[in-house]
Amino acid sequence: MSEGKKSNFKTIAENRKARHDYFILETYEAGIELVGTEVKAIRQGGVNLKDSWCTVEDGELWVKGMHISPYDHGNIFNRDPMRVRRLLLHKREINKLYGTVKQTGLTLIPISLYFKDSRVKMQLGLCKGKQLHDKRDDMAAKAAQRDIERAFKEHNH
Repeated sequence: MSEGKKSNFKTIAENRKARHDYFILETYEAGIELVGTEVKAIRQGGVNLKDSWCTVEDGELWVKGMHISPYDHGNIFNRDPMRVRRLLLHKREINKLYGTVKQTGLTLIPISLYFKDSRVKMQLGLCKGKQLHDKRDDMAAKAAQRDIERAFKEHNH
Protein backbone atom coordinates (compact mmCIF):
# COMPACT_ATOMS: atom_id res chain seq x y z
CA MET A 1 0.00 0.00 0.00
CA SER A 2 1.38 3.44 -0.87
CA GLU A 3 2.31 5.82 1.93
CA GLY A 4 -0.08 8.59 0.91
CA LYS A 5 -3.18 6.37 0.94
CA LYS A 6 -5.20 5.98 4.14
CA SER A 7 -7.46 2.98 4.56
CA ASN A 8 -11.09 3.92 5.00
CA PHE A 9 -12.31 2.21 8.20
CA LYS A 10 -15.93 2.35 9.40
CA THR A 11 -17.33 0.17 12.20
CA ILE A 12 -20.73 -1.33 11.44
CA ALA A 13 -21.49 -3.48 14.48
CA GLU A 14 -19.83 -4.36 17.80
CA ASN A 15 -20.37 -7.46 19.91
CA ARG A 16 -20.29 -5.91 23.39
CA LYS A 17 -21.57 -9.13 24.94
CA ALA A 18 -18.36 -10.88 23.78
CA ARG A 19 -16.19 -8.46 25.76
CA HIS A 20 -18.41 -9.03 28.81
CA ASP A 21 -18.56 -12.83 28.62
CA TYR A 22 -15.03 -13.67 27.41
CA PHE A 23 -11.35 -12.85 27.84
CA ILE A 24 -10.10 -11.99 24.34
CA LEU A 25 -6.64 -13.54 23.94
CA GLU A 26 -5.93 -12.87 20.23
CA THR A 27 -7.73 -11.11 17.39
CA TYR A 28 -7.84 -11.91 13.69
CA GLU A 29 -9.22 -10.07 10.67
CA ALA A 30 -11.26 -12.13 8.22
CA GLY A 31 -13.17 -11.34 5.09
CA ILE A 32 -16.77 -12.51 4.87
CA GLU A 33 -18.61 -14.04 1.93
CA LEU A 34 -21.84 -12.09 1.32
CA VAL A 35 -24.40 -11.59 -1.42
CA GLY A 36 -25.29 -8.12 -2.79
CA THR A 37 -28.47 -7.52 -0.83
CA GLU A 38 -26.69 -8.48 2.41
CA VAL A 39 -24.05 -5.80 1.82
CA LYS A 40 -26.80 -3.23 1.22
CA ALA A 41 -28.56 -4.30 4.44
CA ILE A 42 -25.25 -4.01 6.33
CA ARG A 43 -24.79 -0.48 4.97
CA GLN A 44 -28.20 0.33 6.51
CA GLY A 45 -26.96 -1.05 9.84
CA GLY A 46 -29.19 -4.14 9.91
CA VAL A 47 -26.72 -6.56 11.50
CA ASN A 48 -26.56 -8.22 14.94
CA LEU A 49 -23.55 -10.15 16.25
CA LYS A 50 -24.84 -10.73 19.78
CA ASP A 51 -25.25 -14.52 19.82
CA SER A 52 -22.89 -15.43 16.99
CA TRP A 53 -19.91 -17.80 17.05
CA CYS A 54 -17.46 -19.36 14.57
CA THR A 55 -16.63 -22.95 13.76
CA VAL A 56 -14.14 -24.74 11.53
CA GLU A 57 -15.71 -27.46 9.38
CA ASP A 58 -13.94 -29.29 6.53
CA GLY A 59 -11.04 -26.85 6.61
CA GLU A 60 -13.29 -23.79 6.21
CA LEU A 61 -14.24 -21.15 8.76
CA TRP A 62 -17.97 -20.40 9.21
CA VAL A 63 -19.86 -17.81 11.25
CA LYS A 64 -23.17 -18.97 12.76
CA GLY A 65 -25.89 -17.08 14.58
CA MET A 66 -25.13 -13.74 12.88
CA HIS A 67 -28.32 -11.92 11.90
CA ILE A 68 -28.40 -9.67 8.83
CA SER A 69 -31.83 -8.11 8.35
CA PRO A 70 -33.37 -8.52 4.89
CA TYR A 71 -32.74 -5.53 2.62
CA ASP A 72 -35.78 -3.19 2.54
CA HIS A 73 -35.81 -2.67 -1.21
CA GLY A 74 -34.73 -6.24 -1.89
CA ASN A 75 -36.53 -8.82 -3.97
CA ILE A 76 -36.22 -12.54 -4.57
CA PHE A 77 -32.46 -12.23 -4.02
CA ASN A 78 -32.87 -11.58 -0.26
CA ARG A 79 -31.37 -14.48 1.67
CA ASP A 80 -32.22 -16.07 5.01
CA PRO A 81 -31.13 -13.55 7.70
CA MET A 82 -29.62 -16.29 9.91
CA ARG A 83 -27.84 -18.28 7.19
CA VAL A 84 -24.35 -19.64 7.85
CA ARG A 85 -21.71 -17.47 6.14
CA ARG A 86 -18.16 -18.41 5.16
CA LEU A 87 -15.26 -16.40 6.53
CA LEU A 88 -12.17 -15.86 4.41
CA LEU A 89 -8.78 -16.51 5.99
CA HIS A 90 -5.60 -18.13 4.74
CA LYS A 91 -5.58 -21.93 5.00
CA ARG A 92 -2.65 -21.97 7.45
CA GLU A 93 -4.45 -19.48 9.74
CA ILE A 94 -7.61 -21.62 9.69
CA ASN A 95 -5.58 -24.76 10.50
CA LYS A 96 -3.76 -22.97 13.34
CA LEU A 97 -7.09 -21.74 14.80
CA TYR A 98 -8.65 -25.18 14.45
CA GLY A 99 -5.76 -26.78 16.37
CA THR A 100 -5.85 -24.14 19.09
CA VAL A 101 -9.62 -24.37 19.56
CA LYS A 102 -9.57 -28.19 19.67
CA GLN A 103 -6.65 -28.48 22.10
CA THR A 104 -7.28 -25.71 24.62
CA GLY A 105 -11.05 -25.41 24.61
CA LEU A 106 -11.04 -21.79 23.48
CA THR A 107 -13.82 -20.29 21.38
CA LEU A 108 -13.87 -18.16 18.22
CA ILE A 109 -16.25 -15.22 18.66
CA PRO A 110 -17.00 -12.37 16.21
CA ILE A 111 -16.06 -9.11 17.95
CA SER A 112 -16.92 -6.52 15.32
CA LEU A 113 -17.96 -6.03 11.71
CA TYR A 114 -16.56 -3.11 9.72
CA PHE A 115 -15.85 -1.70 6.29
CA LYS A 116 -12.18 -1.54 5.34
CA ASP A 117 -12.12 0.53 2.17
CA SER A 118 -15.14 -0.97 0.36
CA ARG A 119 -14.89 -4.50 1.75
CA VAL A 120 -16.74 -5.93 4.75
CA LYS A 121 -14.35 -7.41 7.31
CA MET A 122 -14.94 -9.22 10.59
CA GLN A 123 -12.71 -9.06 13.65
CA LEU A 124 -12.58 -12.48 15.32
CA GLY A 125 -11.42 -13.08 18.84
CA LEU A 126 -9.83 -16.24 20.19
CA CYS A 127 -11.63 -16.17 23.54
CA LYS A 128 -11.69 -17.89 26.89
CA GLY A 129 -14.98 -17.88 28.82
CA LYS A 130 -15.24 -15.76 31.96
CA GLN A 131 -16.51 -17.21 35.20
CA LEU A 132 -19.15 -15.32 37.21
CA HIS A 133 -16.54 -14.01 39.69
CA ASP A 134 -14.46 -12.64 36.77
CA LYS A 135 -17.48 -10.68 35.54
CA ARG A 136 -18.07 -9.33 39.05
CA ASP A 137 -14.41 -8.26 39.27
CA ASP A 138 -14.70 -6.44 35.93
CA MET A 139 -17.88 -4.64 37.01
CA ALA A 140 -16.31 -3.63 40.33
CA ALA A 141 -13.20 -2.30 38.54
CA LYS A 142 -15.33 -0.27 36.10
CA ALA A 143 -17.41 1.16 38.98
CA ALA A 144 -14.24 2.11 40.88
CA GLN A 145 -12.80 3.79 37.78
CA ARG A 146 -16.04 5.79 37.30
CA ASP A 147 -15.94 6.89 40.95
CA ILE A 148 -12.32 8.02 40.59
CA GLU A 149 -13.10 9.99 37.41
CA ARG A 150 -16.18 11.56 39.02
CA ALA A 151 -14.21 12.61 42.14
CA PHE A 152 -11.40 13.98 39.95
CA LYS A 153 -13.87 15.99 37.86
CA GLU A 154 -15.60 17.43 40.98
CA HIS A 155 -12.23 18.30 42.51
CA ASN A 156 -11.14 20.23 39.40
CA HIS A 157 -14.34 22.30 39.17
